[in-house]
Amino acid sequence: MRAGRYIKQPQGYRAFIPNPLPPKSPELAFDRETLVLLSEADRALARLDGVGSILPNPDLFVGTYVRHEAVLSSQIEGTQSTLEDILEYEIDNGGSTLPRDVEEVVNYVHALNSGLRRLNDLPLSLRLIREIHATLMQGVRGASHDPGEFRRTQNWIGPPNCTLMNAAFIPPPVPEMHEALDRFEKFLHERTLFPPLVHCALAHAQFETIHPFLDGNGRVGRLLITFLLCERQILKLPLLYLSVYLKAHRSEYYDRLTAIRDRGDWEGWLKFFLRGVEEVSRAATATARAILQMREQYRSVLAPNANAVRVFDYAFQQPILNVRLASENLGCSYMTAANAIEILVRENILRETTGGKRNRSFRFDALLNLFRQEVASPL
Repeated sequence: MRAGRYIKQPQGYRAFIPNPLPPKSPELAFDRETLVLLSEADRALARLDGVGSILPNPDLFVGTYVRHEAVLSSQIEGTQSTLEDILEYEIDNGGSTLPRDVEEVVNYVHALNSGLRRLNDLPLSLRLIREIHATLMQGVRGASHDPGEFRRTQNWIGPPNCTLMNAAFIPPPVPEMHEALDRFEKFLHERTLFPPLVHCALAHAQFETIHPFLDGNGRVGRLLITFLLCERQILKLPLLYLSVYLKAHRSEYYDRLTAIRDRGDWEGWLKFFLRGVEEVSRAATATARAILQMREQYRSVLAPNANAVRVFDYAFQQPILNVRLASENLGCSYMTAANAIEILVRENILRETTGGKRNRSFRFDALLNLFRQEVASPL
């Protein structure tokens, strides 16, 4: 009863009707362990934000972080695409060998970037959530499930081919869903009840429980984490990719959400969430520092050639690239870009991957390896 209640419907199944936030009866408890975790998560996130503030030309660096989060969040939902697949797709060099679900991850990147831009003139709200969902689902699997519209029918969660009668979880029916969403939006605008990370943890879990879309709820819920942190200016740049933690602890992630609904265990979920923020912030900070160190090391070698330095900086934004892409984005001739790339190849900074003389692409392996290592051995 603390988080809500299961109500039997006329059709025979039981749907969960969530209580409004914040938790009551009893109110959210902060024991010693929670306070320590909150303090550590706050410090780790502040360090990450601090490193982000000293990144030279942040736009050149953030793009890979955003793609990394998009890949991991989408993989939780069963996609197979990798960071390299997304980069290959963007330069149109992968052809039919790319996974079919790559466009879902590309949509996630667009949704995240679009949402961050919209926060400049629109508060985090149900309207913005619908806009983000429309971008996320445009032209991909689930596109027939009313992109940008809250559901008008009952949905459910469970293994493939399950029904309402044997589903693992059934969110609120449509009328109760709209009531829950109205209360949820009010909570999104609340600024005084809890520290920002606690507010963020509660909002994410509540959104997943309401499950207001026919498809894409998990991805939208994880996007909310980034939007909340950036809107509250806890992070100036979207450098926190919490999906690496949620993917590594997927079973516990779902178990913690279930424990809220079944036992009202908000405190267990909060500890799990804060632990993830601290661990991922620490890892992301180490990655950012490694990027800065790598940049200084290689720039000193390339310093005599200004064009090579420019292409090198661009490679942080586009770690798989070709000559055409470098030429267009740097505003230089094709030959100038080609000569600069050849310097980077000679210095073992870029690696040519096609083996041909035409339509060649190049990889910035050192940068890609930083993100690959986090996935192989998370946190």
